[in-house]
Amino acid sequence: MKKFFLALLVLFNITAMADDPQLWEKSTLNKIIKRGELRVGLEPGYMPFEMKDKKGNIIGFDVDMVRLMAKEMGVKLKLVPTAWDGIIAGLLTRKYDIIASGMTMTQKRNLKVNFAHPYISAGQTLILREEIAKKAKTWKDLDKPEITVVTKLGVTGEIAARKMFKHAKIRTFETEADAAQEVLNGKADVFIYDKPYNVLFMAKKGKGHGIVHWDKDLTFEPFGWAVRKGDPDFLNWLNNFLYQIKHDGRYEKIYKKWMIDSKWLKRVQ
Repeated sequence: MKKFFLALLVLFNITAMADDPQLWEKSTLNKIIKRGELRVGLEPGYMPFEMKDKKGNIIGFDVDMVRLMAKEMGVKLKLVPTAWDGIIAGLLTRKYDIIASGMTMTQKRNLKVNFAHPYISAGQTLILREEIAKKAKTWKDLDKPEITVVTKLGVTGEIAARKMFKHAKIRTFETEADAAQEVLNGKADVFIYDKPYNVLFMAKKGKGHGIVHWDKDLTFEPFGWAVRKGDPDFLNWLNNFLYQIKHDGRYEKIYKKWMIDSKWLKRVQ
């Protein structure tokens, strides 16, 4: 009997929340519609998710996704370029409505923000000097004091590096491009970062430069759109939007454009 009344209480609370007009009035989605503009926080420097083309325009997988998102909302789109180390703070202080910037869904981040369902997954892989690769079979063979591992500061690549490499030297950089360049220049041995970026880096600079890509995912890293907590209406809309486009062909079209086809490289090189 006690369990029955508890279940009724939970159901009552859920129903009350669903019928609460103030909840909708405070919803980010309602404010976006009233404002007529969707504001998106992102760091334009992570190919192929968000980057600047030769004309200075921000383009990429995430950009096409939020552009479609704004279209479905019937509002304009405003991109808000933001440094990665302050991107969550910017969301919490309402500088933008959502983060769409190749953000991995981690439990630590989830304590500060809520995530919609994952829209893509990208594990960590390694780019390493060819002469080092010849002497190693797995990443464990690289965990030595004489090996230098590089990655970008404050991302899941750094988390994975510090978790996996207990003996190797670890150096971090402000951008993934600077870190990868260290291996290309022979100043570091291993670069650990998201697989999509590493695939593109190898396509652009890997051939004939003495580096190889170990493309086996070392981690499971789903990417999700981040929103402020206490906003069920916005999360509901985002999850339904993602479900719809993944089943009507529009998601696949964007995915092929940025993840399979490499024509867009001409716009940034």
